[in-house]
Amino acid sequence: MSVLGDTAVGPATTPTERVVRAYRRIAEVERPEVWITLREEADVLADAAAVEDRLGAGEELALAGLLVAVKDNLDVAGLPTTAACPEFAYLPTESASAVSRLVAQGAVVLGKTNLDQFATGLVGTRSPYGAVRSAWDSERVSGGSSSGSAVAVALGVADIGVGTDTAGSGRVPAALNGIVGLKLSLGLVPTHGVVPACVDYDCVTVFAADLDAATAAARVMAGPEPRDPRSRTWPSDVRLAAPAVPRIAVPRIEDLAELCPEYLAAFSETVAALEADGVVTQSVDISGLLAAARLLYDGAVVAERYAAVGRFLDTRPAGADPTVAAIVAGARTPAAHELVADLDALLRAKSAAAEVLADCDALLLPTTTEHPTVAAVRADPIRVNRRMGTFTNFCNLLDMAAVAVPGSPTVQGHPFGVMFVVPAFGDQVAIDLAARLTGATAPTLVDTGVDLAVFGAHLRGQPLHFQLEHLGARFVETVSTTDAYRLYALDTVPPKPGLVRRGPGAGAPVVGEVFRLSAAGLGGFLAALPAPMALTSVELSNGRSVVGFGCTHDAIDGATDITEFGGWVAYLNS
Repeated sequence: MSVLGDTAVGPATTPTERVVRAYRRIAEVERPEVWITLREEADVLADAAAVEDRLGAGEELALAGLLVAVKDNLDVAGLPTTAACPEFAYLPTESASAVSRLVAQGAVVLGKTNLDQFATGLVGTRSPYGAVRSAWDSERVSGGSSSGSAVAVALGVADIGVGTDTAGSGRVPAALNGIVGLKLSLGLVPTHGVVPACVDYDCVTVFAADLDAATAAARVMAGPEPRDPRSRTWPSDVRLAAPAVPRIAVPRIEDLAELCPEYLAAFSETVAALEADGVVTQSVDISGLLAAARLLYDGAVVAERYAAVGRFLDTRPAGADPTVAAIVAGARTPAAHELVADLDALLRAKSAAAEVLADCDALLLPTTTEHPTVAAVRADPIRVNRRMGTFTNFCNLLDMAAVAVPGSPTVQGHPFGVMFVVPAFGDQVAIDLAARLTGATAPTLVDTGVDLAVFGAHLRGQPLHFQLEHLGARFVETVSTTDAYRLYALDTVPPKPGLVRRGPGAGAPVVGEVFRLSAAGLGGFLAALPAPMALTSVELSNGRSVVGFGCTHDAIDGATDITEFGGWVAYLNS
């Protein structure tokens, strides 16, 4: 059925049984503030039955029967979109592109979830539909603005929570509720059908209990959308894997000044755990990133919030949250020349960030600074919210991606989260690193690329394997050729074998490894390939033909035939 197996609502079972369990769980947890529109169970059961019919007809559905909670600033056909403001409500006839793609792959929508109004906030309390509380402590905030979607997952009601992220809304709630939050590179998941907050910096995000489910949903949602002029696709040189020994940037202690003491200790534990696992860490100065983050609210960029909903809030609707209304009203005043200056500052900050992280595969950060109570946020709604976005606000401004996962527990054993932050389109690298921290098998997000078979010095553990790692190549499988090939030890530095096709039955199977790398990576690899090596089509024993290493026939004159060993590593070990 679903490729994901066990999920939040219980062991893999029929879509209908998942729905029954979910509504039973909704009754158990008694968290009505999570939902703005919860669909009738009978309607959701009908959708589940339709998924079962599709499966019975032989369709392969990547998300068959998984239950989805959708933040109420994304359209779901037939359900009102409110953005947590009753007077703003409208009834869409078409779902947001991201939601449509999930449903097309067998996901079932439970309903629309609560949020900080107009996706303005990181706390989850700025809503006339009620403050969404943490899944594990009703006195504490859930984090926002994607509060309801995150808590629906954390409570074990939904398998997937769909949210948005402009300043951290797809990551802070993940950290505060002990789940996974994926914020892909800008534009990879289209925002068609999303109520904008800051249209140039908005992302559709996904929450799940684990990386597998989150990545599966993100893979389905990603892809260009003609109706979204900001949508993007994977570039030709996209990195498809993190290296075996990654180098992770971590902030200097002075850059962590906003962390509460418990979170600082937990972050140090997380760094130590990575180092114990063989990850190389490097202290870097992120003060420039933190300065850029302040432009999202203190600079003229905030004008995008007024452009999105300012004229509506100028009508003073009764359901407007006072804090949100004040923030958006303040976004009316920046002058055009101030916005131009801020955009220039962001470009300079982006360039500086690239220099700071040039020698590293990712930047590790605490997701947020603390876990405040609902009472603390109500007492000081602006300052607490601002503090919570210290490490998240810059990400979209500087065109970066991030994966938020649980880190080491705090001293009290409460959830604590970290992020792996990467430049645009480094999403797969961030997922690989997050999997390493959490002890999971890294799921595949990027399903593009070209398969390359190697048989000698580029195998894992061999002296030229670093060239593939440098290109971000991803290990796929161990393979063997058909019996049409012979293998020779060549007189090269470093030592390499040469694979030559002799014809069916004229050789023997030769063991190799297949890696997937980007099209541009393969092109660069081929351009730098020294004689007598060559890339050609290689027939594998499983019936596939892939691009693979060979060598020119004249190169084997006088070379030792080592076919009998069955592979290069076996020959070296002999």
